[in-house]
Amino acid sequence: MNTSPTRLLIHGASGRMGQALLRLAAVEPERYQIVGAVTRRTPSPRVVDGVPHFAASELAGVPAFDVAIDFSLPEGFDPLLALCVERKAALVSGTTGISSAQQNALATAAATIPLVWATNFSLGVAVMAELVERAASALQGWDVDVVESHHVHKKDAPSGTALTLGQAAGSAGAQVHYASLRAGDIVGEHTVQFAGLGERIELTHRATHRDIFARGALHVAGRVRGRTPGAYRVRDLLD
Repeated sequence: MNTSPTRLLIHGASGRMGQALLRLAAVEPERYQIVGAVTRRTPSPRVVDGVPHFAASELAGVPAFDVAIDFSLPEGFDPLLALCVERKAALVSGTTGISSAQQNALATAAATIPLVWATNFSLGVAVMAELVERAASALQGWDVDVVESHHVHKKDAPSGTALTLGQAAGSAGAQVHYASLRAGDIVGEHTVQFAGLGERIELTHRATHRDIFARGALHVAGRVRGRTPGAYRVRDLLD
C-alpha cells in the first residue's frame, strides 16, 4: 500500500476542473502532491502557490509524476498519453470528444500503464451504474428509460453520463430509451426508470456542486497509482 503522497500532474489546469483539482488537492497534502500544472498557453506567473506551471508545448519537461489527471481538449490528449506511456505513469482522463483513433490509442496504452477514462468521475454515479446493471439483469423485459437534466448551456444530448448509465443497462440486455432536459443552472441530474406491469423502480443521482467530479478524480488517481496496467472504471476503484 502506498503511504507517500501521490505525485500529480494536472493537465488542463486553467479550466474549471483543473482549478478545482488544484484547490482540493492543496488541502490534503498528506494524500496529494501537485508536481506540475499544464495549460494551453505559456503561463504567467510560472509558479502559483508553490506549483510550477508549464505550457502544453513544454510537456516533455515536467517533473516526475505518479498520475496525470487530464481535463483538457482532444488536441492536447495525444502528447499527454504518449508521455504517460514513456514514463510508465498512470493516466486519469475526463477529456470528452476524443476520436475513435484516440480511443484505440487508449486501449493500446492500457497494455503498458494503468488508466481510467470516464465521462463522469462522481463516485455516486459509479455506484449507480453498478446498481443499474444489476437491476437490468434482474428485471428482464421491463421498460428502461434514462432521463437527464442539465443547465441550458450544455450542448450534447444525451449526456455522456446518461449514455454510460444506458450502457450499464444495455450490458444486461435492456433496450434503453433516452430523454434530455436543459433548464436553468442544473449541475446534473440522472434518473434511470425501470417500468413493469403495475410497478416501477427509479434510481436517481443529483449533483449539486461540480466539486464532486474533481474529488472523484482525485480519489481515482490515488487508487490507480501502482496498479497493474489496464483500463479501469471508476467503479473498479471505489475502495
